[in-house]
Amino acid sequence: MAENNTSLDCNIDWNSDDDREIDNYGLPSSSTLTAAPSNGGSSGSGEGSSSSPGSNFELIQHFVGMGFPEKQVAQVIDELGDKNHNLVLETLLTYSALENSPKQPNDIQVSEEVQRDLSVQELQPVQSDHSSADYCANSFDEFSDVDSPARDVETPSSDEDDKLLFLAGMGYSVDEASIAIERCGPDSTLEELTDFICAAQMARASDIHFIELDEKKLNLGSLSKLKRRKNQDCDAWKKKKHRCEEEDELIRLPKPMIGYGVPTESNEIVHRTIPEAAKGPPYFYYENVALAPTGVWNTISRFLYDIEPEFVDSKFFCACARKRGYIHNLPIENRFPLVPLPPFTIHEAFPLTKKWWPAWDKRTKLNCLQTSIGSAKMTERIRKALEECGDDDPPLHVQKYVLDLCRKWNLVWVGKNKLAPLEPDEFETLLGFPKNHTRGGGISRTDRYKSLGNSFQVDTVAYHLSVLKDMYPEGINVLSLFSGIGGAEIALHRLGIPLKAVVEVEISEANRNIMRSWWEQTNQRGTLIDIADVQQVDADKLSELIDLIGGFDLVIGGSPCNNLAGSNRVSRDGLEGKESALFYDYFRILDLVKTIMGSRSVRY
Repeated sequence: MAENNTSLDCNIDWNSDDDREIDNYGLPSSSTLTAAPSNGGSSGSGEGSSSSPGSNFELIQHFVGMGFPEKQVAQVIDELGDKNHNLVLETLLTYSALENSPKQPNDIQVSEEVQRDLSVQELQPVQSDHSSADYCANSFDEFSDVDSPARDVETPSSDEDDKLLFLAGMGYSVDEASIAIERCGPDSTLEELTDFICAAQMARASDIHFIELDEKKLNLGSLSKLKRRKNQDCDAWKKKKHRCEEEDELIRLPKPMIGYGVPTESNEIVHRTIPEAAKGPPYFYYENVALAPTGVWNTISRFLYDIEPEFVDSKFFCACARKRGYIHNLPIENRFPLVPLPPFTIHEAFPLTKKWWPAWDKRTKLNCLQTSIGSAKMTERIRKALEECGDDDPPLHVQKYVLDLCRKWNLVWVGKNKLAPLEPDEFETLLGFPKNHTRGGGISRTDRYKSLGNSFQVDTVAYHLSVLKDMYPEGINVLSLFSGIGGAEIALHRLGIPLKAVVEVEISEANRNIMRSWWEQTNQRGTLIDIADVQQVDADKLSELIDLIGGFDLVIGGSPCNNLAGSNRVSRDGLEGKESALFYDYFRILDLVKTIMGSRSVRY
């Protein structure tokens, strides 16, 4: 996210709105469904025609061949009819998951407290900083593609029915599993499917519209109603999306998110045409969250001279994910990365964790770093859950519980059965900042997390800015808007580009202190000018600054994403929101700089 002050066949625009997930469908995670019908099936007001087992012999044998009890198959078909085979399959899978939920006599015993945690964890509201400009860490699609829970069981084939059955056996609901398969595609791996469902559950946990279903009342009638509701919601999304597409051609996020290229992935150089009005110098570089509400990136692109966004995930540059969009007029040829290259995996970044890392935790990358961290109480609950499982690998439902929280809060293993959140200096390592960089502001540990969570990923930004090295061998003048803790300045410094003058516009005094401390510690010989508020930067002020330093070579920054982030259910108002509307100040200032410098024929 930008550095600044302040997470079916419905044709839903999944790629541009990260909070539209399974929360519209009332069936909760099956980890909350611990009571199975005593007779293996419930009577209810199922829809469909009634059919006797004898008249559906072939259909019954089809499902019996998949491993379902003949009596249960016959009862479900009798209740639902034989017209909708998918609904019959979903119902049978649901009952299979419910029947496998209760503990068996030989199961590992888990305390009542931990069982309660396992069942209600997804229903607890997320404790996070709602005012954070990076309040996207809990959002639906902010999870690394490679993060995945390990399973010491046989992997099913690519057949959708096998995947549905396997996911249901792991404790996920049929709705969750089927939507994940439809969203990720029939060829998706189990790792991708479980990550998708886990992310959706976390986003849904904070949704005020989430409906908790009483497991004691689960029956065929309620399943049929949920099915109808799902179809109705699907139709509503289709209509809404169709209207959006009629009004505005949507910008789609690419997969993988490598923009015009990354050092670790080979790709052909893409030729792009920069509109005449956008050509530099001065060059400009704008950043914000990739997973913004529908139409936001179209609007940003229109204001920034119709330049197409470059979407990049920082997991290709470091050991954590950070999906961001960038609009700039920089050249895209002859880029190069910072050296030495940063650690690309968790174990490379934090080798001491490898000793305690269990085989069933297959994570190699961390997810988007938040502005807050998990609590000690939560990690203690995890420890108790694992210790009560003994020395053997925990059962799948405990693994799921632990790995969900590990992904959500970026927990790492620091001892036997012991997890802990990252320390501020570990955040700094992952984001490419010098060690103890945020201590220079004299701020609290909590505020260090907030400042780092709102920062650039330095290696990613430096790769894009590397083209400036040959253009400005004698140094560069920078106007840094929403500069935060100086990610852009550090990127330029590490590239070996002298900073002749930097005008830093940042509302947080603590962040300005951090930047000032770094400036002094690195013995910068240029001029650093502080301004507190972008709204104070008008034409007169810019004229004064341009006269003082001789013009700007680069205008860089990213306005707050408070009203863009997917998990902001309170004020996700897009660019009309109070904080995110500051984007228009970025454009206003950039346009003034280009106008003033153009009128004075200042060129560098």
